[in-house]
Amino acid sequence: MLFSLQRRQQPSTFWVFFAPVAALIMTLLAGLVLFGLLGIPAAEAFYAFFIEPVSSLYGLSELGVKAAPLIIIATALSVGFRAGVWNIGAEGQLIAGAIAGAAVALWFYEVDAYFVLPLMILAGMAGGMLWAAIPALLKTRFNANEILTSLMLSYVAALLLSYMVHGPMRDPDGFNFPESRLFHEAATMPVILPGTRLHMGFLVALLLVLCIWLLLSRTMLGFSLKVTGAAPRAGRFAGFSQNGAIWFSLLLGGGAAGAAGLFEVAGPIGQLLPSVSPGYGFTAIIVAFVGRLHPVGVLFAGLLLALSYLGGESAQISLNLPVAVTGVFQGLLLFFLLAADVLILYRVIPRGRRPVIDERTREASRNQPSQAHRSEGNT
Repeated sequence: MLFSLQRRQQPSTFWVFFAPVAALIMTLLAGLVLFGLLGIPAAEAFYAFFIEPVSSLYGLSELGVKAAPLIIIATALSVGFRAGVWNIGAEGQLIAGAIAGAAVALWFYEVDAYFVLPLMILAGMAGGMLWAAIPALLKTRFNANEILTSLMLSYVAALLLSYMVHGPMRDPDGFNFPESRLFHEAATMPVILPGTRLHMGFLVALLLVLCIWLLLSRTMLGFSLKVTGAAPRAGRFAGFSQNGAIWFSLLLGGGAAGAAGLFEVAGPIGQLLPSVSPGYGFTAIIVAFVGRLHPVGVLFAGLLLALSYLGGESAQISLNLPVAVTGVFQGLLLFFLLAADVLILYRVIPRGRRPVIDERTREASRNQPSQAHRSEGNT
C-alpha cells in the first residue's frame, strides 16, 4: 500500500470542522468527473446546478421552502444521535404527521376559523410522535433495534398514505384521482414573502435551531443526553435514565418530522398527495451529520442540501439530466464525509515513513524497560 493509518492519541479538532468542507470539495470534483462522462461542459453544469437556482429572489425563497423541513427534522434528529438513539424513520414520521394534519384540515373543510391551522400543527406533531412511539416502545420494552423498526415503519407509512388518498381521504370531486381536496385558506401556512411560496415554516425552523442550541448547551437535560450518548455507563452511574433518553429523543424527532410533514401539505402542496416528500426524512440524516450534530451547523447544512434539490430540478430542465442526479450528489457528499471523518481519529502515514510517535507514547516506551527490570528484581 502507498500509505497506512496511525491512530491519533486525541481526536483532531481541525478535521472535526474541516471534514465537511473537504467532503464538499471532493463532491464537487466528483461532479466534474460525472458531468464529463455525461458529455456536459462542467461550467455549464455547475452553473445550472449551483448558481441558477438561487440567482433570483424567487429562487432564494424556494431555497428556504426546501430547507425548512430538512432543518426542522435534522435539528431534532441530531439530539437523538448525540444521545445514541438512531432514529432512521423520520420519513415515515413525516408522512404520519402529514396524514394527521390533513385529516384535521378535511374535517374542518368548510370552517374558516383561526384555530384550524394551529389544530393541524398539533395533529401533525401528534401523528409523528405516535409513529415514533412505536420504535421507542419496542426498544425500551423488548430491546428491539430502533434503526430497523423506525426504518421499516417508513414503508408502512407510505402504504398508509397511498391507502388514504385512494380511499377515505380522496377528493369526491377529483375525477377519481388519488388526492385529497385542496385545503381551505384557513388551513394553509401563511406566506411571509409575497409573490413566493416561502411560508412560516422557515421561521419555525430558525426558532427550533435556537431552542435546540439552548437545550444542548444550557440545560441539564441536554447535558444528560450528551453524557448518555458519549458514555452510557457513566450516564447510568450519574443517574441519567437510558429509557428516558430513548423516549425523549424519538418523540422529539417524531414530533419535528410530523410538523415538517404538515408544513409541506399545508404549505407548498396545499393538499394530500400520494407523495408528500421527495425524501426529506432520509436526507435530513445527511444534513445532521454534515452539520456535525450542532444546530447551527445543521442550519447551513440544510441550506446546502436544499440547494441540491433545487439544482437537480434546474439541471433536469436546462440540461435534460435525470432527476436522480440529486440523489447522486447527496450520496457522494455522505460518502466523502464518512471518508474524511476517518482523519479525525487517524493520521495518514506515507509508505516508507516512520510512524509519528507523540510524547505520551515515547514516555511510556521509556518507562517500560525500567518497569520490566523492577519486576525481575522483585521475583
